[in-house]
Amino acid sequence: MNILITGASGGIGSAVAARFLKNGHTVFGLDVAPAPFDHPGYTHFVADIRDESALPELPMPEILFLNAGVQNSPDDIDLNLKATILVTEHYLRGNTALRSVLFNASSSAVSGQEFPVYTASKAGLLGYMKNLAIRLAPRRIPCNAICLGGVYTPLNEPVVRDPELWKQIMDVTPMKKWTDTEEVADWVEFLTMKNRSMSGESLLIDNGEYQLRSTFVWPESTDIVRLRVARAEADEENR
Repeated sequence: MNILITGASGGIGSAVAARFLKNGHTVFGLDVAPAPFDHPGYTHFVADIRDESALPELPMPEILFLNAGVQNSPDDIDLNLKATILVTEHYLRGNTALRSVLFNASSSAVSGQEFPVYTASKAGLLGYMKNLAIRLAPRRIPCNAICLGGVYTPLNEPVVRDPELWKQIMDVTPMKKWTDTEEVADWVEFLTMKNRSMSGESLLIDNGEYQLRSTFVWPESTDIVRLRVARAEADEENR
């Protein structure tokens, strides 16, 4: 199959690209950064998805994995939401080969936590996903989103490498771990290659953090987190 991945140079994008290449598919990557690796089945385009004129001509993609995004930047809405809509609609136009669409949203779109504009951008993406799922349903094309919590990627190094913050995160993460990019590739592979009947859904993949104990840890929010942890510990003692 021909597969298009936006944000292909990052930790999640490159892991997903490598998985599809391993399984013999042809992968096209879009990113503002250089190619993450060299492979005969991989074609990389350095392009800003906010600029439709920069989007390359491709064979009709059969799978779209819309993964490009930024966090807590001036471009959160423009890139995470508007540009993702733009690039999706561009490669949907006249595409008779399409088989599946998957968006990389965020657990913040469900929980409302994290940075305000980032949260809004990802929540908006879920609304667009549902709209697209409705439009693609008559063609029996699944369209879904994954809402990831903590993932081991360079983007999250500010907390992963800080022992105090990392302890706070694990204190409020029920499964005491984060997700690695290989597991994310498992989800992407299943939802785009094997799933034929689930559509319009957003899957929360966060090691129980939102459903079982909701919080958000980042350098600017340590005082809030300490208060939440203290309250949780007090609740446990009073039981």
